[in-house]
Amino acid sequence: MPRYALKIEYNGAPFSGWQRQKEHPSVQQAVEEALQKLDRSVTGIAAAGRTDTGVHATGQVAHVDMAATWEPFRLAEALIYHLKPNPVAIVNAAEVDEEFHARFSAIERRYLFRLISRRAPMTFDKGTVWHVRHELDADAMQEGANFLLGRHDFTTFRSTICQAPSPLRTLDELRVERIELQDATEFRFHVRARAFLHNQVRSFVGTLERVGAGSWQPEDVAAALEAKDRAACGPVCPPHGLYLAEVKYPQDPFKGMRGGEPIDHEGTEA
Repeated sequence: MPRYALKIEYNGAPFSGWQRQKEHPSVQQAVEEALQKLDRSVTGIAAAGRTDTGVHATGQVAHVDMAATWEPFRLAEALIYHLKPNPVAIVNAAEVDEEFHARFSAIERRYLFRLISRRAPMTFDKGTVWHVRHELDADAMQEGANFLLGRHDFTTFRSTICQAPSPLRTLDELRVERIELQDATEFRFHVRARAFLHNQVRSFVGTLERVGAGSWQPEDVAAALEAKDRAACGPVCPPHGLYLAEVKYPQDPFKGMRGGEPIDHEGTEA
């Protein structure tokens, strides 16, 4: 059976997360139902990450085995059609070998968290960013973030219902970017690691926001980490500013593909 990798973008607002559930809508269910309209033999798909309720994605990756061979571009187009009106899009597709696994083959995951500071409420970006009314100090947040880099026991920064067997993780990047807008300031938190714990990124950002607001000192982040106690964590920020932005593999399954179509080295369709 041919196997296909799918790069998926979605707005997580109407879903109870990625993973299929019995009584609540999920992104996985929406994609699987679209696939089953093309191939009734499809029983399920596997994804690189299980995003929580309300979390978005611009670079989720899943794989599926199908009975028939599809040209990747046509598969993506057919799925886009059957996914309507859900806020889910297949932005790329590629045929991969049977050893490829969206979750277990991944070597890195990158998340983006968007926070906007301004007095006025959000209009166009409502539901896709975390809005705070007060000013934040990006340098202080970065100083606090630097204590989290490297390999640590992240018990403080994971949910109490996290099912991972170990709290040990290696954080490769936690970078705070400040972007001046016309009437606001946007802060983007770029977070990169091989794997994450449940609520880890939202715990990081919620804690660092307290540093930026002046309620915590940067050194308090180090103390919280060392405590290895969930009670030492700052507030967990809301999910709607979080995006699964990219998943990396030893070999990019979508390299040389544009929207599901192969391209030559000149950038034109082959």
